[in-house]
Amino acid sequence: MISSSLKNQIRAFIEALSAEKGYSANTCRAYSHDLNEFASFICEDRFSKKKNSKVADTFRAHQVDSLMIRGYLGFLHKKNKKVTLARKLSAVRSFFRYLVKHGVIQDSPLDLILTPKQKKTIPVYLPVDDIFRLLDSIKTDTLAGTRNLAIFETLYSTGIRISELTGLNVYDVDFEQCLIRVLGKGDQERIVPVGKKAVTAIQDYRKRLHQKKGIGTEENSPLFLNKNNGRLTTRSIARILDHISKECGLLIPVSPHALRHTFATHMLDAGADLRVVQELLGHKSLSTTQKYTHVSIDRLMETYDKAHPRR
Repeated sequence: MISSSLKNQIRAFIEALSAEKGYSANTCRAYSHDLNEFASFICEDRFSKKKNSKVADTFRAHQVDSLMIRGYLGFLHKKNKKVTLARKLSAVRSFFRYLVKHGVIQDSPLDLILTPKQKKTIPVYLPVDDIFRLLDSIKTDTLAGTRNLAIFETLYSTGIRISELTGLNVYDVDFEQCLIRVLGKGDQERIVPVGKKAVTAIQDYRKRLHQKKGIGTEENSPLFLNKNNGRLTTRSIARILDHISKECGLLIPVSPHALRHTFATHMLDAGADLRVVQELLGHKSLSTTQKYTHVSIDRLMETYDKAHPRR
């Protein structure tokens, strides 16, 4: 791989992410997009000042230096937010760390490059009254309405990702034990509890589906179906939720991921252990889950300021 071009080295890195790290296809695709954008920038005539289409085929990772990386950062800074810039830089940093590990290069050109500081943002979430208002507003006089209630009760009840929900099959739900088997990022399987309201909503939907279309639970088919009896997409669910939230008069835009934020925030506010919430969400790192504690800490400080006699 030492003699390979930069783009071939990137291709080998992406393959390693899938084979060795078990990263999902979506994650690998994101890495590939960011790294190929980086390679295109580096291989253009910014440094050689020559119009040569073969540069991309001959340029190699050991030729990349910190000055080129800083040029790339300047390029990204013109059109990307800090969070996007940090993500793209992280992909490049991981790539060169991989090359160092495998002896392709001795040192990474990013060793002296700092990641720009990001503004810490509190995840968008719904207060308890608003999430109840949203769920209670869903009309169940149609098959689609019954399905929609089951979907959003499940999202709020479990905190699973929207992609994990669309991947659910009938046999993934244990109705007696109130558990759901979820296939998360990197094909990592986990078991999460699901509340009785969500279980009841799912059962009502599947019962109505059988009555209307004759589709039962004998086969391990997709749990939630579209009007053509196919698996629902994440985009369709996001569109449905946006319509429902506007119909019930919520003032902030609500995405399926906001329901995941809402689940985590309400669990922590109610006293759930941070590591338990980490397991439920399927986070590899505790620091990823800790972002939800900002909301709880804000509420804690508000309570303290109101209650303490010497505030």
